[in-house]
Amino acid sequence: MDCASEENVVRMKLDGIAAIKSLDFDLQQRQLTVYHTGELETITGSINELGLGSSLLATEHSDQKEMVVEDAQGQRKLLWIVLFINFAFFVVEMTTGIISKSMGLVADSLDMLADSLVYGLSLFAVGSTIARKKSIAKISGYLQLTLAIVGFVEVVRRVIGDEPMPDFRTMIIISILALLANAYCLYLLQKSKSKEAHMQATMIFTSNDIIINGGVILAGLLVLFTGSAIPDLVVGATVFVIVIRGAFRILKLAK
Repeated sequence: MDCASEENVVRMKLDGIAAIKSLDFDLQQRQLTVYHTGELETITGSINELGLGSSLLATEHSDQKEMVVEDAQGQRKLLWIVLFINFAFFVVEMTTGIISKSMGLVADSLDMLADSLVYGLSLFAVGSTIARKKSIAKISGYLQLTLAIVGFVEVVRRVIGDEPMPDFRTMIIISILALLANAYCLYLLQKSKSKEAHMQATMIFTSNDIIINGGVILAGLLVLFTGSAIPDLVVGATVFVIVIRGAFRILKLAK
């Protein structure tokens, strides 16, 4: 698992297999432990269908009967807060990105939207049927893919054409605000001290967002000092590729 959102993808893919009793993710070691009572081939086959380069390391008997469950209600409340902040900054960055002609801000806004969709899938799909979960995943996947492809095409058009310079001031100011928002989300997540894998995944996801925010800030500074729009376009294209990659993985889940 090289992306924190993949944990959610795997969970949804395996949802509905009655033999599975619990999933234990280790994101740093890129390993997944499945506690189950049979259907090994079904489980491994479902994971392999995601195309994540998975392989079975070992199987063994376990006497573990129960798993410790953390405060689900508290986690849901926290995820709602993170989702709201991400979606709010998607709107802010998309609006200011279009106005300032910054593809870096537009791309970062789509990354915020991608985060919101991942969190939303976890929250809205709870208690739903497998078919409904896949339907939600398919809609979000196509939305991400469409917006990211349009954005990437716009980057190419701007490279070929003669477009006005992006407003580096807006790029830097809005990206700093987005960085502060993501830092606050990370603070809330770390403050919860949750050891559950999906919460750990959310922390990693938010940490990656902070890095992207820093990239847009750097691009704004380079636009200022070089007098060129290329740094903004490079950052925008890079983030668009990341969003497209994530969209394809969600669409694989919806099959």
